[in-house]
Amino acid sequence: MNLKYKINKIETFNSAEIFSEECLEFVTELNTLFNSKRLNLLTKREDIQKKIDDGWTPNFLEETKSIRNSDWTILSTPSDLADRRVEITGPPVKKMIINALNSGANTFMADFEDSLSPTWQNITEGQFYLHKANIRAIDFIDSKNNKEYKLVENPAVLIVRPRGWHLSEKNFLVNNETTSASLFDFGVYFFNNYKILLKNNTAPYFYIPKIENHLEARLWSEIFKFTEKKFNLVKGTIKVTVLIETILAAFEMDEILYELKENIVGLNCGRWDYIFSFIKKFKKNKNFVLPDRSKVNMRVHFMKSYSELLIQTCHKRKAHAIGGMAAQIPIKNNEELNKKSLQKVYDDKLIEVYNGHDGTWVAHPGLVSIAKNVFDSQLEFSSQIGNKREDISISAKDLLKLPVKTSGGKKGIITEEGIRTNVNVGILYIESWLRGNGCVPLYNLMEDAATAEISRAQLWQWIKNNAVLNDGRKITNDLFLEILDEELLSIKNEKKEDNFNSGKFELASKLFSEMILKEDFDEFLTLPAYEFI
Repeated sequence: MNLKYKINKIETFNSAEIFSEECLEFVTELNTLFNSKRLNLLTKREDIQKKIDDGWTPNFLEETKSIRNSDWTILSTPSDLADRRVEITGPPVKKMIINALNSGANTFMADFEDSLSPTWQNITEGQFYLHKANIRAIDFIDSKNNKEYKLVENPAVLIVRPRGWHLSEKNFLVNNETTSASLFDFGVYFFNNYKILLKNNTAPYFYIPKIENHLEARLWSEIFKFTEKKFNLVKGTIKVTVLIETILAAFEMDEILYELKENIVGLNCGRWDYIFSFIKKFKKNKNFVLPDRSKVNMRVHFMKSYSELLIQTCHKRKAHAIGGMAAQIPIKNNEELNKKSLQKVYDDKLIEVYNGHDGTWVAHPGLVSIAKNVFDSQLEFSSQIGNKREDISISAKDLLKLPVKTSGGKKGIITEEGIRTNVNVGILYIESWLRGNGCVPLYNLMEDAATAEISRAQLWQWIKNNAVLNDGRKITNDLFLEILDEELLSIKNEKKEDNFNSGKFELASKLFSEMILKEDFDEFLTLPAYEFI
């Protein structure tokens, strides 16, 4: 096999330590064997989307009914993943890695996907510092306060989220073609860390994002089996948790667990991407127009149903059911607002543990204790896998049922404030992402690509489906552009002109408006934006 690879970028300071010839040969081999299958699966996504655009709605698969109805369980869960009541997430940035591993959470999901802008520097430094963390050789001195950061003796268990199937890595070429970002992230992390992880009585653990069906899970299973065989590892050494963050995957949770049963340990409610997926998949159907994003929470019927079905499905198969991320973050210098924000986090986590989740996500170290207190007070054991939730029966209609009608007879409400929030957050997030920061605190919430996608997708959906505001005005291109100009001016005034001009606000605004106004819907905002980093 003639494996020709090339790094199409100036090397960063740490490249030599991460990108050994053996490592890059492994990543090349992964792409040579599996990238064409990935591309075929992406084509199948397009075919399914055409069916949905023509009016088809998903249902549980008839051809896999025997899998759903038969008795089987996943292979095993390692001891250091038996208790996952609090998981912290964030980008693999040096300071974040140390703070997250030291936070008191059970696990830390280092995220190459939604909370990291995939600049070549970010990707390579992320891999470098995760390796340093695994060999316990990472530290940091904050020049602002001269504070030193070092790992505690028993840090959180590390889980890595590679980028999704839809993304390519333009800076690593195989036979002069871009490669799969998923395979790149997985291959580099695995190769550089599996030996030290096994030596430390743990293993390579991954979070798999944005799967849409069990065939995509099957491809990951093939990759894990190939890798374990190549490196003479025991079957099931690699362990993964799959994020159920697309509406189509919600109909195939049993099948996804089954395809990955040797390697999987659980499923996670990736709620923000799930909302985005719901909008995206049904974007042309007027019956699926959602209200302001602030109104779409876990109490909404289709979201509650998805969470409960995930718990029931996981526990039937002896897998963990992990809850989603509350977007709130601690608020400094305003005790009253901070108290309300933390109360929302507490309430959110209480609902999850009552429903039967085994753990949950937070995005800030300051929220670990709140989530931990909620789960500690309710869990007698390390998980709730024994809670089978046989009291519920979730149908396809439940997974597709929109918010109930309000007393005024309207299915949720779209407001001018909702439009302004989407425009403002969309521009600010994309501008930050273009500068290399993919995890942005905005208005006391932690915004990542998933939450920004909701803002972008809603605006497209509202305009294209002639949605109407609560005051009777139709949402049009002209109204959007009017609000866009006003919000851009507001951002300019807030940032001060020099800071505004030195940023990437004009490019962000251009990309954002083009995605909203064009007839075709961009699958992910990061795809056109990736050309500019």
